[in-house]
Parts: sequence; structure tokens; C-alpha cells
Amino acid sequence: MNSRSLRLLSLGAGVQSTVLALMAADGTLPGLDGAIFADTGWEPRRVYAHLNRLAEVLAAADIPLYRVSSGDLRADALDPGHRYASVPYFVRNPDGSEGMGRRQCTSEYKLAPINRKVRELLGAAAPDFRRVPRGRVAEQWIGFSTDEIHRVSDRDRVSYVRKRYPLLELEMSRKDCERWLAARGWGETAKSACIGCPFHGNAQWRELRDNHPDEWADAVAFDQAIRKGGARGLPLNGEAFLHRSRVPLAIAPIDRVTRAEWRGRQGDLLDTLAELGDPDGCSPYGCRSGTRMGVGGEGW
Repeated sequence: MNSRSLRLLSLGAGVQSTVLALMAADGTLPGLDGAIFADTGWEPRRVYAHLNRLAEVLAAADIPLYRVSSGDLRADALDPGHRYASVPYFVRNPDGSEGMGRRQCTSEYKLAPINRKVRELLGAAAPDFRRVPRGRVAEQWIGFSTDEIHRVSDRDRVSYVRKRYPLLELEMSRKDCERWLAARGWGETAKSACIGCPFHGNAQWRELRDNHPDEWADAVAFDQAIRKGGARGLPLNGEAFLHRSRVPLAIAPIDRVTRAEWRGRQGDLLDTLAELGDPDGCSPYGCRSGTRMGVGGEGW
């Protein structure tokens, strides 16, 4: 595929990018020339299962799905012989102060292989795929929703890519995307992230512990292994942790419900009311809306 102009989706296989893929497949949005998924090698099994299901829908719509990789992030992070890409671990320094590691994993294991594939599809020469022929351009779809508008940036702008944010054009939030998916039988779409991502919230850690014990054990073991940082180079002076509390993941306070999660639960309640109606129904003693009625049926 060496077209002068391509429309490509950066497919994370999470909620927002899944909406874009399905909208392209059903004709809601213009067709795609391809969707690119960057595999870190450490996604939850349910994400890979979801990606396989999505691949069938894309194939039926003649949209190629490209799976690319820069390696296995988990294995690389613990391999002394591998070049180390910094992960944003939560750090407790010897003096009691706190810090956080640089976030290079997204750049090296997600963005780099996606960008390499974009250049290849635009006709860059093997084996490095560095130089895109003059005049060839990709419209790259990115699944930022309205609650993520702060993530939009032209910082990494290159001449052969034009970024586009269809969810912003449609004014869809993450909640809107979740409702859209649920209405079409895709309500189990999981958030795409590595099993041991330090950016997990308590709800995601609980989901692993309570419903995916083997993946939870994997994350706990990894958390223990990175206490002194990456495997390569000088040991970390302090200690590194996956959980923001900076205590071992096995005993971290993940049962605490954060304010952000409470806000999310409020949205779920509104969705339940919209789908099932008010659980109190329209009992004269339980109705919480409309005109209050007194004896004789007159308002008071």
C-alpha cells in the first residue's frame, strides 16, 4: 500500500478507539485504509480477545488491521541486557521525599512502532522506513474524547501526518462512547493498558485482584522485582512501586474508592435509571419528582 494519501487509525483497542473503528466499519465515519495496534506484549488477555473480535469486524469491512511491536515491555524491563525504557514508577527516596520515573514506555512501545508503520505504509524504504516520499500524507485518527481535549497537541508534528480527532468533532465524551458501545453489544470493552501500568487507579487494581488473579499475581511479582528500578544501569537510590501509595502492591490500599471513581459511579447510576427507570417507580409515597400532593389531591 503506497497511496499518496491514507486514512489510518491509531488503535489502542480501548473504549474510544474501538468506537472509531466500529464507526468506520459501519459507515458512520468515512472508511479507513488501516488500523494500527501497538502490542507491548503485556496487555490483559481480555484486551487481546477484544482485539481479535474487532479484527473480524474490520476484515469484513475491508479495513486491514496491522499489529506492530517494539518488544515485550515486561520482559525488557527486567532484562539486564536490554536497553531500558523508563517506566513512570512511583518512587520513595531515602530522605522520605517522593518522585516519579520518566514515562518513556509509551513513546518506545506504542508511538514508535505505530509511527514506523505509518511511514512504511506511505512508502518509506526498507529496512529502516525512515524517509517518506515527498507528497505522501496520512490522516491519523486519534481517539481523544471531549474529556481528554487537554491531551491534544501538535508537539510531535511531522510533515507526513495530519492528526484528526473524530470524537471531538462528534462531541463525544468517554461516557458517550461507553453508552454507544453498550447499545451495540460491545459493553465489555476494557481500558487498554499494560497489566502492571502505574497509571492504574484503584478500581483497575481491584478488577485485576478480584477477577483476574493470575494477572494480579503477575503485577505483584513485577512490582517486587522493580523495587530498585530497572534491571540495567545503576540501582535506584530509593525504592520504586507500581501503586501511588508507594507501598508494595500486594498490600497497597486499593480498596479505597477515590473521588474520581465515585464520580464515575454516579454516571453509572444515571445510565441505570435511563435503562431501567426509577427503582421507586411512581408510588405515591416514593415518587421524588413532579408535584407534591396532599390530602384531596391538591398541590401544597
